[in-house]
Amino acid sequence: MRLRLLLLSLLALALSSCTVYLRSGDLTISFKTRFGVELSPVITRFDPDRGTGGVYRVGESISFIINLTQPGYVTLVGIDPDGRTYEFDRMFLREGTHVLSGPPGQRYLLTPPVGTERVRAIYTNTPPSTTVGFNAVYKDDGWDRQIALFFEQSRSQIRDVAETYFYIYR
Repeated sequence: MRLRLLLLSLLALALSSCTVYLRSGDLTISFKTRFGVELSPVITRFDPDRGTGGVYRVGESISFIINLTQPGYVTLVGIDPDGRTYEFDRMFLREGTHVLSGPPGQRYLLTPPVGTERVRAIYTNTPPSTTVGFNAVYKDDGWDRQIALFFEQSRSQIRDVAETYFYIYR
């Protein structure tokens, strides 16, 4: 009995330091607190073409696979390993699965700095505001506050966010 209690205590201690990652369909609860707005589960998949955590070289192109449960506007925002945040595409998409590889006649080409690159797909059911952008270096939760402001300015009733990441090396 004591051994079982000791093992359960050790397991609880080990699990208390774990980080739990949620898929985009489960993000409504965690992002509600994070952005201060209620999100709808519209983005059911958002991944780089080599999968989340994929590895790419500088100069290669990348595509993203996104699945939406309803039509709307998607804004793609990246954050470099050095903390620089930038918006790199906005588009209207119908419901279903899409492969996003860049505007017509262009591609998403990867440039330095090398390291972990995070990308968020931001969904709204109304056209996004042109007055709120993402070209800055944000401290702490500044990126999240900027997304909350983006939602507020869009006056969208239905909104969602999905995040993915990949690695860039030379």
